[in-house]
Amino acid sequence: MMKLKTPKKGKARRELEKRAPKLVETGKKTLILHGSKTSGVLNSVLTQIYHLKKESSVRFSRKNGEVRPFESGGETALEFFSQKTDCGMFVFGSHSKKRPDNLVLGRFYDHHIYDLMEVGVENFKPVESFKYDAKLAPKAGSKPFIAFIGEGFDSVEELRHLKEVLLDLLRGEVIENINIAGIDRAYVCTATSSNKVFLTHCALRLKKSGTVVPRMELIEIGPSMDFVVRRHRLPNEGLKKEAMRTLKDQAKKKVKNVSEDIIEGKIGKVYIPDQKVGETALPYKAKGVKRERREAKSKNAEEREQASKKQKEDSTIE
Repeated sequence: MMKLKTPKKGKARRELEKRAPKLVETGKKTLILHGSKTSGVLNSVLTQIYHLKKESSVRFSRKNGEVRPFESGGETALEFFSQKTDCGMFVFGSHSKKRPDNLVLGRFYDHHIYDLMEVGVENFKPVESFKYDAKLAPKAGSKPFIAFIGEGFDSVEELRHLKEVLLDLLRGEVIENINIAGIDRAYVCTATSSNKVFLTHCALRLKKSGTVVPRMELIEIGPSMDFVVRRHRLPNEGLKKEAMRTLKDQAKKKVKNVSEDIIEGKIGKVYIPDQKVGETALPYKAKGVKRERREAKSKNAEEREQASKKQKEDSTIE
């Protein structure tokens, strides 16, 4: 297993901070891996999911018999892979007589398993079985529409949980604004019963509608499959509360000399130090001193002038 050490250099510390849980998460990478035994259908399903999320997924081609998500002790290897690849979700495929074409979807929090959802794959149709114009093929990395049709997604707990996991798996990076002209595909999830969901991938065609909003047409391009809900495991309350923490739940940093009042609102205190006027440094040359010098200079000039006049008068008398 990987041995964790305290980073001594700034670069290693910054890398660990990037992998740490954040209040506002960006796009999650998905880990795709096989169990000890898989079927041809399941291999094709995992391949199609990998191609749909190629830019934000990591795929392990080897078999992993030590990974058993729902069993105690079988989560260790899965958490190790999450820490190694920095993935926030995983898709695990396995096949057995009891659970044929089994798919386990799950999420991580701080590289520990957060929740699990197990479904069976039925009526799978790959992309190759659909015929459509090549111009309609969606571009890699484009933002999709995700539609959930059916009351079961609101009333049935298993389907509500599956909706949350599929939304995290398919939506990619969370963004606030998007240009509608750049949306070229959609995922349609339909709850056909209380334990079965039909998932299909469609291309979008924008046509004129006579208004500002264009008319959209869906063209199925695959893959498509039915998910039969088998088992699921919700996160415990303590872990869920920690993972769902938002900026509002964060403790506010105390501001010095500022308090809140119900009536007056925010109140602040301003402290002014004692003004020691006697110790205030004065400039070396003041304006008053300059004026006194000018007056003294003019007075001396007058006295000299009077003295010279008197001396001339005395000389004339003699």
